[in-house]
Amino acid sequence: MIHEEIEDFLAALPRGTAIGGLDFGTKTIGVAVSDGMLSVATPLQTIRRKKFTSDADALARIVADRRLGGLVLGLPRNMDGSEGPRCQSTRAFARNLRGVLDLPLTFWDERLSTVAAERALLEADTSRKRRSEVIDHVAAGVILQGALDRIGNLRRSE
Repeated sequence: MIHEEIEDFLAALPRGTAIGGLDFGTKTIGVAVSDGMLSVATPLQTIRRKKFTSDADALARIVADRRLGGLVLGLPRNMDGSEGPRCQSTRAFARNLRGVLDLPLTFWDERLSTVAAERALLEADTSRKRRSEVIDHVAAGVILQGALDRIGNLRRSE
C-alpha cells in the first residue's frame, strides 16, 4: 500500500523491522537501509536501472535479505514544492512496485538531498571518481535519514 502521510506509513509498518530508502533516478536507484530501531540510515548500494522487472527483482532481493518492512521513495519536488515529470515518474514506479512487493511504501521530499550527499562526500575528501560511484546511495541515505528523523519525532510526541 502507498501512504501519502508518514504517520500512516509508520502505523502500517511491522514492529521492529528496518526500512529502506530509495533515490529513484533515470539511470540508477540509490538504496539505503535503516536499523531495526528506525534511527540510523546507512547507504547500501546503487542499482543500475535496466527495465522494471529486473529493477524490481533487485529491490525484492534487498527487501528479503535485509527483512525490510517498508520503503521510502525520495520524491523530487521542484524548489517551489510543485510536482513535475520526475515526481510523476517516481509515483508511477511506486505504483508498479506495489504490485510486486507487498509492503508499505511512502514518499519523502528529496529536495537538495543530492546536494547534501555531495557536500558530505566532499567534506570526507572523497575523490571525484568515488563520489560518482556512491552519490546515489548516499543521497538515498539522506532521504531515509530525513524520514527516520520525522518518525523519531512522531514517536516522541505519542
